[in-house]
Amino acid sequence: MNYQTLKQAVTARLEIKKSEFIAYAYPVNSREEAMFHVEQLRQQYADAHHHCWAYIIGDPNNTTSAGFDDDGEPNGTAGRPILNVLQHKAIGNVIIIVVRYFGGIKLGAGGLTRAYAGSAQAAVDEMILLPYVAMAQVQILAEFATEAQCRYIVESLNGRIDNVDYSKKVTLTVTLAEADIEHLKERLAMDGRVLDE
Repeated sequence: MNYQTLKQAVTARLEIKKSEFIAYAYPVNSREEAMFHVEQLRQQYADAHHHCWAYIIGDPNNTTSAGFDDDGEPNGTAGRPILNVLQHKAIGNVIIIVVRYFGGIKLGAGGLTRAYAGSAQAAVDEMILLPYVAMAQVQILAEFATEAQCRYIVESLNGRIDNVDYSKKVTLTVTLAEADIEHLKERLAMDGRVLDE
């Protein structure tokens, strides 16, 4: 799975024939997270005419977890163009929501399609993109005397320590790149062991 994902949320604004288009992009890991952002913007911009969106969870080349909504705009003129931009740019784990204030001049189906695609592109232009790295959570069982060395190894692999449980031994729950799990096991040979994932 080679694709890019958004480092942090961004915003972009366009004005087209007196209509204002405000595009928001957020990094997301689930449909529920994506819909949370949609609802937040519906509340924040309750007086806006449309809140159109598209999201991709996971690999943009395999869009089994993608969705879009035209929110009252003519069918296919808003959500689909936003989704097309995300697919074309190979960006996954992202939602773009475009809030539209109607300016009184009708844009027509072609104009709307270009406006929503342009808004999505404007958001993409603001993005800092990072390569997607599949992460996994594992547990390490260690002796008290080797805990510090285990922590050092996890941190040297850019892993994150999520939880530490002390009983007869130390159990560290850590998150790191899936590709580094075997390397972690090799480096822990003397200091601890990775419990079955």
